[in-house]
Amino acid sequence: MNEALISPFIINHPTAVQTSLYSYRAQLSRFDPSGRFVGVGTFDGTAYIYDMDTKAAVRTLDGHVKNITSLDWSRHSRYVLTSSKDWNVIVWDLSLTCDPPQRFATIRLDAPVSSASFHPRNSQIVLALTSTGEVYLQDLRPSYRERFELCEPQEEGEDEEHSRRAAMTVARFDPSGKHIFIGTSSGHILVFNTRTRVMVGRHKVSGAGGMKGFEFAKSGRRLLTNSSDRTLRQFNLPTYPRPGEGILETELEPTHRFNDPITKTAWNAMSYSPDGEWLAGGSADPASHKIYIWDISNDGQFTTALDGGRDSLLHLHWHPSKSSIVSTALHGNIFIWHSPNPERWGAFAGGFEEVDENVEYEEKEDEFDVEDEEEILKRKMKAEEEDVDVDSLEDDAHQNVQLISQNDEDDHWADQEPDEDATSWKMKIVIMEGGDTLP
Repeated sequence: MNEALISPFIINHPTAVQTSLYSYRAQLSRFDPSGRFVGVGTFDGTAYIYDMDTKAAVRTLDGHVKNITSLDWSRHSRYVLTSSKDWNVIVWDLSLTCDPPQRFATIRLDAPVSSASFHPRNSQIVLALTSTGEVYLQDLRPSYRERFELCEPQEEGEDEEHSRRAAMTVARFDPSGKHIFIGTSSGHILVFNTRTRVMVGRHKVSGAGGMKGFEFAKSGRRLLTNSSDRTLRQFNLPTYPRPGEGILETELEPTHRFNDPITKTAWNAMSYSPDGEWLAGGSADPASHKIYIWDISNDGQFTTALDGGRDSLLHLHWHPSKSSIVSTALHGNIFIWHSPNPERWGAFAGGFEEVDENVEYEEKEDEFDVEDEEEILKRKMKAEEEDVDVDSLEDDAHQNVQLISQNDEDDHWADQEPDEDATSWKMKIVIMEGGDTLP
């Protein structure tokens, strides 16, 4: 049966394992933006690209000598980024016909790399975090060719002896790429403007302890944090000032807290569904492979826990457009979870709803009443007589114009010298067992 005919309008949460892949010593796995491929990073420094149509590895990326710590995709999946404890970040071009693919770029840092990611609008801009607590913004575009370290500014009157800041433990672009969010070991969230590298926000999260991970909803207005107190917190983000207009210093209050009330387990990973209505949290329990699901649209209520056996979970990632999750187990298994929904043919009849049993319909008293035209006219006339606060509207319009101007400027900077990551590129598919290639 055509998969598109199975509840195509609603993204539910996965409930069962659809299939499993095996990649020796896999450490993490991540869907590409199209959802067709899964990138896998291993402990031995090799990355693999799996095709979800065939469930087979189609490319091998062999360039690191130590374990891979993160993997990221460009927006159209042409480029793959891998970071490693061997102090290197490698960018791979999957459009190249040679096998194995050649390195498109290599970034050498001064310490083991904890994580790295592409800018959402340009894969030539890379954000990297080292294990020693430094964050670097690397620009590979020919006109820039620079590396900039993001540092928390020193306060006035503070001498160098007392100016040591807490180590930076997590760094992420927001979905728009306009801001960089950095978490510290002291429980602070620092926000930098990507274009100017100027800090525009500093937030304290009470009781959180050191920051371990960030995750953004697709809209970019919600931030989820994973911290050392074994609690996931969701925040609604404020609007940040323009560079040069000061630093927004506030204490963020979470809208929701998510934890395991029974075992008090920590979390290894978390991921939002594409519509932001569901949240998956990967447990750090060493004796089980557990994924907890919360319903964000229903005030963050706990929904279910998915059990993948006794092989502990290392990483998980939600499919970019479907009810599917990929999770990585300690001993190499990669589970693809899905939602086996029954076929709902009634969903395709416009204006009708399919029900499981006969129900009696009760007509409302005013359901088919036609409103008197005179009443409509009176309501419109009354609305026209209301006073309009012209001053407030002008202030709001001025702020909106400033915000649009800033966004345009940030977008223009990121789009200068764009990469070649277009939707028209094609990847050479390699069948790993036989060595034959497919166009």
